[in-house]
Amino acid sequence: MMQGGAQTPLQHLTTLLGADCIVTEPTALEAVNIDQLRTYRGRALCIALPRSTADVSRLLKLCNALRIPVVPQGGNTGYCGAATPDASGTQVVLSLRRLNAIRSVDPANYSMVVEAGCILADVQRAAATAERFFPLSLGAEGSCQIGGNLSTNAGGVNVLRYGMMRELTLGLEVVLADGRVLSSLTALRKDNTGYDLRQLFIGAEGTLGVITAASLKLFPAPRASATAFVAIPDPERAVQLLSHLREASGDQVSSFELIPAVALELVTRHIPGARRPLDADSPWYVLCELTSPRVGEPLEHRLEDALAEAMERGLATDAVLAQSERDRREFWQLRENIPHSQRLEGMSLKHDVSIPIDRLPRFVARASAWLETHVAEGFLVCYGHVGDGNLHFNLNERRGVPPGTLAARREEIRRIIHNLVQDEGGSFSAEHGIGQSKLAELQHYADPVELNLMRTLKRTLDPNGILNPGKVLNVA
Repeated sequence: MMQGGAQTPLQHLTTLLGADCIVTEPTALEAVNIDQLRTYRGRALCIALPRSTADVSRLLKLCNALRIPVVPQGGNTGYCGAATPDASGTQVVLSLRRLNAIRSVDPANYSMVVEAGCILADVQRAAATAERFFPLSLGAEGSCQIGGNLSTNAGGVNVLRYGMMRELTLGLEVVLADGRVLSSLTALRKDNTGYDLRQLFIGAEGTLGVITAASLKLFPAPRASATAFVAIPDPERAVQLLSHLREASGDQVSSFELIPAVALELVTRHIPGARRPLDADSPWYVLCELTSPRVGEPLEHRLEDALAEAMERGLATDAVLAQSERDRREFWQLRENIPHSQRLEGMSLKHDVSIPIDRLPRFVARASAWLETHVAEGFLVCYGHVGDGNLHFNLNERRGVPPGTLAARREEIRRIIHNLVQDEGGSFSAEHGIGQSKLAELQHYADPVELNLMRTLKRTLDPNGILNPGKVLNVA
């Protein structure tokens, strides 16, 4: 029951933060009411735009008292509907875009403290200005926010060398459901004083607390790099090539991306100016990159020699090295434009899975064979980060198929693919989280003890259930 007199929830919020921090304009609400993939559409009560951690604290304290649900939303680039309000018209979308300060950069300690509303690309630039490197890199880096990256435990193309957001985070500032602030913006690498509470909030998608700032790890800035686009016969050879390159380079491989011929064809068809790096056709390709903080290190020669040996051993059939930064950007644009090209081609079913690297070729073979036999309505576009076992195992609807035919089989196809993932010891959610879209999958595949512990944590930290209800976990 609403407390505090006859004021409506919207009036309470406006009184608390001020009219300039509460947005109800329909066009602005429309932008936050729908997710990136246009799968989920809700109806927010309003958008709250706090200016500080203190504002977030006061907001959550009020919302907790009045039982007003709060949906944290960063750049709204997620794929699982985790930042979309429901259709009730009662939920507040909490945007942290005004909390966008780089609070400090400490080059000597290789760390920086940033607020949750900082755009990822701005964090990368701030690190580069200090001659340091923040390695998280993904397609949405020009619009996604650090808070969202943390809340989904984002990965990207450099996980092989640097790890996911869990590994890149030293400390957090978090506002709890009742408004209390957990301030642990430590820059320590070693701290064994009790439970590591930051890990509760990384990957929790705003269901346990609202991250307002983070202390992040930095690394030496790359001073030398070598990039190659490589033709390979199959995923088995991709795994073998990765192992070969890691050994031959002294483990200087920072990225290793698997790209099928069909993805390359989609990109060159739909993206103006995109061109094939190699003349001869190949069923599969790899985009790989070596980096080093040492100026003038001969990585091009090292990569060229390693690839020559790989071709002698049958691990690759052809390769081209980037001869300039322009070549390098063109190679990476081919990889980064795969999702956009899929959207331009038409409707697709997406599966963000991870497989132990040694089992990855077998999973691709088994799942591909089933799809080829049983799903005539779609064609496979399987690509991803082989270095960490993360595949985007997607199906596009074939041209000429009646619209909605493939979508009608979404649950059947998802269950088969995820069962194969489970059979190979993998995960049905590698880097995009659970959100709304994978609630049933978590319930289906997670260990009952794990689920029980997750529900206990949720009830303990958010007893009134105001934080991003209906996401990640069914508490009831």
